[in-house]
Amino acid sequence: MKDTIKYLILILIYLACGVELQAQNYTFRNVVMSDGLSGLLVNAIYKDSEGFVWLGTDNCLDRFDGVKVRHFEFRGIDSGRKKRVNSITETANKQLWVGNGIGLWRLNRPNSQLERIVPEKIDFAVNTLLADGDILYIGTEKGLFIHKDGQLLQVLTDRNMLAACNRIMDICQNEDKTVLWLATVQGLFSYSLKDGEIDSWHFQENVPEADYFRCLTRIGETLYLGTMSQGVVRFDIKKESFSHAVSLGCDVISDISSDGKGTVYIATDGNGVHFLSHKDQQVTRRFYHDVNDKEGIRSNSVYSLLVDDRGAVWVGHFQAGLDYSLYQNGLFRTYAYPPLFNSANLSIRSFVNKGQEKVIGSRDGLFYINEATGIVKSFVKPVLTSDLILTICFYQGEYYIGTYGGGMMVLNPETLSLKYFAQGDTELFQKGHIFCVKPDAKGNLWIGTSQGLFSYNGQTKQIKSFTSANSQLPEGNVYEVSFDSTGKGWIATETGMCIYDPASQSLRSNVFPEGFVNKDKVRTIYEDAEHNLYFIREKGSLFTSTLTMDRFQNRSIFSTLPDNSLMSVREDNQGWLWVACNDGLLRIKEEGEEYDAFTFNDGVPGPTFTNGAAYKDEKGLLWFGNTKGLIYVDPKRVDEVRGKVRPIVFTDILANGVPFTSSSLKYNQNNLTFCFTDFAYGLPSALLYEYRLEGVDKDWKLLAAQNEVSYYGLSSGTYTFRVRLPGNEQSEASCQVTVCPMIPWWGWGLSVLLIVGIIAFIRYYVWKRMRRLLISSASPVVVSSAEEEIQQREQSLEQHPEVISEQQPSVVEEKYKTNRLTEEECKELHKKLVAYVEKEKPYINPDLKMGDLASALDTSSHSLSYLLNQYLNQSYYDFINEYRVTQFKKMVADSQYSRYTLTALAELCGFSSRASFFRSFKKSTGVTPNEYIRSIGGTAKEE
Repeated sequence: MKDTIKYLILILIYLACGVELQAQNYTFRNVVMSDGLSGLLVNAIYKDSEGFVWLGTDNCLDRFDGVKVRHFEFRGIDSGRKKRVNSITETANKQLWVGNGIGLWRLNRPNSQLERIVPEKIDFAVNTLLADGDILYIGTEKGLFIHKDGQLLQVLTDRNMLAACNRIMDICQNEDKTVLWLATVQGLFSYSLKDGEIDSWHFQENVPEADYFRCLTRIGETLYLGTMSQGVVRFDIKKESFSHAVSLGCDVISDISSDGKGTVYIATDGNGVHFLSHKDQQVTRRFYHDVNDKEGIRSNSVYSLLVDDRGAVWVGHFQAGLDYSLYQNGLFRTYAYPPLFNSANLSIRSFVNKGQEKVIGSRDGLFYINEATGIVKSFVKPVLTSDLILTICFYQGEYYIGTYGGGMMVLNPETLSLKYFAQGDTELFQKGHIFCVKPDAKGNLWIGTSQGLFSYNGQTKQIKSFTSANSQLPEGNVYEVSFDSTGKGWIATETGMCIYDPASQSLRSNVFPEGFVNKDKVRTIYEDAEHNLYFIREKGSLFTSTLTMDRFQNRSIFSTLPDNSLMSVREDNQGWLWVACNDGLLRIKEEGEEYDAFTFNDGVPGPTFTNGAAYKDEKGLLWFGNTKGLIYVDPKRVDEVRGKVRPIVFTDILANGVPFTSSSLKYNQNNLTFCFTDFAYGLPSALLYEYRLEGVDKDWKLLAAQNEVSYYGLSSGTYTFRVRLPGNEQSEASCQVTVCPMIPWWGWGLSVLLIVGIIAFIRYYVWKRMRRLLISSASPVVVSSAEEEIQQREQSLEQHPEVISEQQPSVVEEKYKTNRLTEEECKELHKKLVAYVEKEKPYINPDLKMGDLASALDTSSHSLSYLLNQYLNQSYYDFINEYRVTQFKKMVADSQYSRYTLTALAELCGFSSRASFFRSFKKSTGVTPNEYIRSIGGTAKEE
């Protein structure tokens, strides 16, 4: 009865708060000057047709692509106040217009410069801009201007140009675009575009500040006006009457806009951001600064607001920079049963999904959810001996729960009571480690533990034990038990594998062919629809085999995927194989010829998945355990979502660090950097691309957490750079660049002609001299000898031209001329280097030199330098710092280091200074250490 009353109370709460509870979750990212922003005051925000977000700050125009900020300065202005950007818009011909405190500007895209427009007519503040096709409406301190077909028309609401009503703060149009509505500091005005008629309305007569309209927007026949002291005011166009909108807790309205249908977006200078329902006249969503909310907005003093075409919220602050909500396309969902349960931020280790009944195991306990009855219950200590749930299995009407260090418990879904498994070794099943629990086709329950393998029959209550002493079970923990479609059991332990033969009811470890993975540490085994087996090892690539083991192989999932990163594998109903890793999620088809990668932008909350936690339900949905929740996806929606992806756009192409526009470069402009964006506007650390420079790269290369690629020392030739989202041809962008040779073709032609001319001249000179000698006949013997000698030389040159060739200087790099390593020597030395660095961790020594490392490897510094620079294409410090960054990531994930500051952790990892640590970390990951710690749910401890 108590549970029923509790359930009814929760349902009533849910119904009362339904709108808020089901609302979209927003996670905001902050962009400040350290991220490239030109100033902390963001007064205007605009998103153009290409996808760039333009920010108007106190002194500059900034362009943001989701990772980097580029500045466009106002040249020729000394006063900082006049530089403040008030408005940004784009006309249909893709011209970008900017209004600031001194006038009107237009971006010259070819040379990336802002140009002043009609300064002789508009030499005062431009407060607002509105584009209608190629027509530009300009609201200024001295009236309205209309820019059309290259002509500029001025419209005054009062003949006195200095009258307050000519100070136009915002503009909008009516439904049929025949009337402009003008918000001024002295009332509301309308201007007819047909006959030029002007009308005016005042909110409160004889109250000047009440008529100070700062911004406006329109939904249907209602105008919403933001004031400086009266909050939001509504104006009914048909009734020509004003009324107050709902109070927002702050009457200073800094920006207002709408979706044109049913929601008004309001920014206040003091109480954050509000979404107002036009129909209900109620606030449906509010964003405000909360010191305890690390994912909220950074200030309540909001100066500008934009809700873009994808629903992302952009918030410009007074002195806190820019906040924007991280975009996710909704392909993946994090499981929740509101308002009673939400798996977000739970590290899910195991789960059983029986439709409306789910049992979820995490690092923080066990959760039971029954959506049919509305019952939700959690189990933690002391009810559970251990909060770390490793495995869950439904067997004969009950759930068997395996824990780490807390034995195995049984959950009755009818009574929601937990009890210890009462059969067998009491010590083991109450305090031991239970790694897996799986049923077979004959009604037995198989239990993999830290003390061997057990087979339990629920009907007879009999339990049988298999150990390395009484069977061929390999020693160590039993991690996986999997029964294939023939009834054969595959058992994986700490030290190897064996097979359970149901005919003889025995374990056999001597049946594996040479080259199989039976001696490896296998953690997960899976059988697909075509009866292929997949083995995920703790170290090594994915291994596949037939049921009879007559064909097996190592299968490469992704060329750049680390071998030890695989966690689980499942096949969907469309034939795609989904592979969850400790650094992302992939799907592949046709031996990897088709593939896709999924990140935060697809709704994956975190990059790390848990071992073996994957399931396909009866509807074909795939479920995965992630360190930030239980997530699910409908595989049939992938192609639909991928079809909506924007093509990648190049934001900059640099030669020797300098932007260029020509596709032809000089011979010494051969260090190229390609910068690009897919306008994801998600987590920068979740960026994932693949790229290839034709003529240099044979295969596609993966790029994570970055949006630029550099090539150095390119030889002359024509190159095509291609970049795309992994496996997504629709998103591909390409750029062709030609590096001209030092001497052009015509130069080589002239050189050849010159050489031929010199040779001809020499031959002519010799022939002429010989002729003189012959004519003189003074010494026929000498002449004969000279002629004979010349003929011999010519004959020698004809017979041995290689002598001349051999005398040419050898084209060899001077640095490595005397010490080159073969491919095999490089591989061997690389293997020794990685083994030594991973085992001994010399990188934690901040004074480590290349000579020290070379001595430890029993090789020369020259050979080690050749390996790093020529074979690995890395500098020594980049190589060492990558290990230091990896060590830092491990430390911040370990709670015992939570009391250390960033500087202390950096020193423990081997960094000699805080500056070098920050520089190396951002170069390696694309984000700052603080952003990384926040992305994994931690909090950085500063000095």
